[in-house]
Amino acid sequence: MANTTKVLLDGLAYPEGPRWHEGKLWFSDMHSGAVLSVDASGKSEVVVEVPNAPSGLGWLPDGRLLVVSMTDRRLLRLDPNGLTEAADLSELASYHCNDMVVDERGRAYVGNFGFDLHDHAKPTNAEIVLVTPDGMARLVADGMQFPNGSVITPDGATLIVGETFGTRLTAFDIEADGSLSGRRTWAQLEGIMPDGICLDAEGAIWVASPVSHAIFRVAEGGEILQQIPLETQSFACMLGGPNGRTLHICTAESPDPETCVANRTGRIEIVEVDVPHAGLP
Repeated sequence: MANTTKVLLDGLAYPEGPRWHEGKLWFSDMHSGAVLSVDASGKSEVVVEVPNAPSGLGWLPDGRLLVVSMTDRRLLRLDPNGLTEAADLSELASYHCNDMVVDERGRAYVGNFGFDLHDHAKPTNAEIVLVTPDGMARLVADGMQFPNGSVITPDGATLIVGETFGTRLTAFDIEADGSLSGRRTWAQLEGIMPDGICLDAEGAIWVASPVSHAIFRVAEGGEILQQIPLETQSFACMLGGPNGRTLHICTAESPDPETCVANRTGRIEIVEVDVPHAGLP
């Protein structure tokens, strides 16, 4: 097992929301306002421009891309003729929308900041909004401390969300109508602030942490099973590649403390791991 990453793609503004789809890694370059894809050779292309900061990505059952548009708090859909609004979340999300996960039925679970992070406001709790494929949106969880990266287990029964400012992973049961119940702490993580996450076939979760110069493989209950050191900070991760064992890590130098914006130091780094991807995204 390798414990050193190599760079697949660099020169990015702030890569986030990585997803393995149709043989490529798709991701949002948040501060450059675009969704990109990159293949195993490092060749990248712009999929679509999203002017109000793209974040979480997912797909409807018919193959159309969903993109979180952060600062105007909308969920967008990429139709053949371009981007269109799938849902306006401005009345439901407390502040900028963030990452999300989309289930096999096309239902999107979208988190948000809860407060003005860039202006160093006092942290306040946030919500998870459920958007169904018909564009209906409703709150399914509140009292979350910066709900961020999310995964759904292979049986479709459990949603696990990284609460960045809660330093924990929180699990919910997914009801038939998409509602969430049975809230519980999946793992409390001391000194780790979970950002983007992904699930593997042994039920462990890889956790990117923007304060740790490392990425962590975590078991339910909080045991750290593996740690991979990084030169800079990690913001999201995704297992993919032909056998599901290539861990793609979105990294960048720490953002400017005044603007919270990184200065094109963003990279997609990769490392081969033993246990393949499972679940969603």
